[in-house]
Amino acid sequence: MITIREGIKSDLPQVLALVKELAEYENSLEQVTNTVAQMEQDGFGQHPVFGFYVAEKNQSIVGISLYYYRYSTWKGKRLYLEDIVVTKQERGGGIGKLLFDQTMKLALEKDCSGLVWQVLDWNEPAINFYKKYGAAFDAAWVNCSLDAEQIKKILYP
Repeated sequence: MITIREGIKSDLPQVLALVKELAEYENSLEQVTNTVAQMEQDGFGQHPVFGFYVAEKNQSIVGISLYYYRYSTWKGKRLYLEDIVVTKQERGGGIGKLLFDQTMKLALEKDCSGLVWQVLDWNEPAINFYKKYGAAFDAAWVNCSLDAEQIKKILYP
């Protein structure tokens, strides 16, 4: 029996463990610098910037869907799905679908103009999962980023 519910602060250690499991799957574990304390502040502080759902099985968290709101000048308020993660041993059992469906429902409940996310071009299982929904894939946009250390060097050389 799988239960999908809104995440709470005490879930964060297990949530971060799942994030690290995903990062390991993506061969990027060394890039995870987030901490439970930072997630507590960012998700449950004075100005929360993300929310999440958890999938529970036998009182253990076996999956998460972490999201936040973004704003598109073209489309208005959008829900951004940062990650869906299901533990390796539970993948393929429908938990990802339950989490994705709940996240889509939230987008509608919050009057978002849509749901957006990214998927790595080599992650065939995830791509095939999203294709089942008829998701649009856009190869025209290039992801860009600057981390805080780079910004400091640019602004304060």
